[in-house]
Amino acid sequence: MNPETSAAPATERADVDVVVVGAGIAGLYALHRFRRSGLSVRVFEAGAGVGGVWYWNRYPGARCDVESVDYSYSFDEALQQEWDWSEKYATQPEILAYLEHVADRYDLRRDIEFETRVTDIALDEPTLRWRVATDTGRAVTARFVVLATGPLSNANTPAIPGLDTFAGQILHTSHWPHDGVDLTGQRVGVIGTGSSGIQTIPCLAEQADRLHVFQRTANYSVPAGNRPLTPEQRQAQKADYAERRRLSMASGGGSPHQAHPRSALAVSEAELREAYEQRWALGGVLFSKTFPDQLTDRAANDTARRFWEEKVRAVIADPAVADLLIPRDHPIGTKRICTDTNYYQTYNRDNVELVNLRVTPITRVDPVGVHTTDAHYPLDTLVLATGFDAMTGSVSKMNIVGRGGQTLNAAWREGPKTYLGLGMTGFPNLFNLTGPGSPSVLANMVLHSELHVDWVAEAIEFLDGRGAVALEARPDAVADWVRECADRAAGTLMMQANSWYLGANIEGRPRVFMPFVGGFGVYGQIIAEVAAAGYKGFDVLEL
Repeated sequence: MNPETSAAPATERADVDVVVVGAGIAGLYALHRFRRSGLSVRVFEAGAGVGGVWYWNRYPGARCDVESVDYSYSFDEALQQEWDWSEKYATQPEILAYLEHVADRYDLRRDIEFETRVTDIALDEPTLRWRVATDTGRAVTARFVVLATGPLSNANTPAIPGLDTFAGQILHTSHWPHDGVDLTGQRVGVIGTGSSGIQTIPCLAEQADRLHVFQRTANYSVPAGNRPLTPEQRQAQKADYAERRRLSMASGGGSPHQAHPRSALAVSEAELREAYEQRWALGGVLFSKTFPDQLTDRAANDTARRFWEEKVRAVIADPAVADLLIPRDHPIGTKRICTDTNYYQTYNRDNVELVNLRVTPITRVDPVGVHTTDAHYPLDTLVLATGFDAMTGSVSKMNIVGRGGQTLNAAWREGPKTYLGLGMTGFPNLFNLTGPGSPSVLANMVLHSELHVDWVAEAIEFLDGRGAVALEARPDAVADWVRECADRAAGTLMMQANSWYLGANIEGRPRVFMPFVGGFGVYGQIIAEVAAAGYKGFDVLEL
């Protein structure tokens, strides 16, 4: 038996306080936190090990775009002090090793059933308990269900005619073989230039004999500026952890770096360039938050775009190729800025070709390659760097049935409807973590997970303290929160991008901006105030 697999016999039924779906960053902390409250917990995880997105995403170049020191749990000072990050931006193997260390340190695996996918979650209305069924035949009942499936965990495979006829190797960046792949000397095609494509393309170019990059949409990317951390740097970071965490929790995105205090339009050219140079050196996604008005004022945004374009053009040898790699369809930062290592320089290599799908789209795949409207590209391996059915995809794969037999998929047919991103009308004691209606992917997911899990744990303690059994979001509170999120998004430039924040990468998905854009710190204050007011906006239910 797999030592990490502890699935019970199919005939066994168990009653627990909490079922957690997913053993990634949020799920691991949820298990630890709920146990600390004296609750019985059962976690179901589809993978064979812990880690969530970092278990599955093993493609070459996979790396976090939040600094390692910040992309880590804050709940235990001893854990913070004992773990040493090797680099400024950790790679997937190091992040997974960290999460495995956490699972071992707190003895979490004994309450996780691996290789077990939740299929059905149904409410028993008379008792307000949930029945959770899995693909292994397990059936568990619980007072509470916490969905820790993650906003980026359901791979998107495009419906390309003939894809199933390809005789070569097809790889998806989010399901990369765990023992790696040797592409030396091969003809390789990559479809997609989002985050995973931008990270993996430079690595594949070093292996492949010929690399064809099929780009439909150019994206903004900023060099990571990655470097090894010295013992002195690690010691200084650990000594400053308390202040670093305080600043992160109050920030817009869960990192300690603060935006310039003035508008991009109110400073001199020299001050403007100095601020952008500092963020460029910092590296990565935070470039979009150099000035406070970058994502609300198009003129301010243009100052960042011009600086970025100057930097990128300087490292691409062919101006015509640079023209294809520079986005023209959205303001910078309105799609998540990618983080790369020599991505743009890769197009200077003789063995790399960029194919512009806007001009010559893919028509079909045949057994030996890819056809566009003007050429055929013979391939040995095809890599799909096509991202995720984000935010709601993993939740929608489960059959979640609430009051009156209504499914969550039906309730969310016109777009996700939540209160605070946590609760839904008709689904008492069902909590969704770091998904739509919360800052979600706009924030540091580790601190966001802790924030949500702590809120849910304290809500359970509130219910138990007064002898109540459930919290259920009121319809008016849900409607007000959906409107609040939409209004905040409309006040930014975010709606000017055809992004996966809106579900635009999935055919048939309603175009609704799903994250809360008001900032991580602001959101934390809002949910804390709701709790302090006796869970305002929720009905407190008793049997």
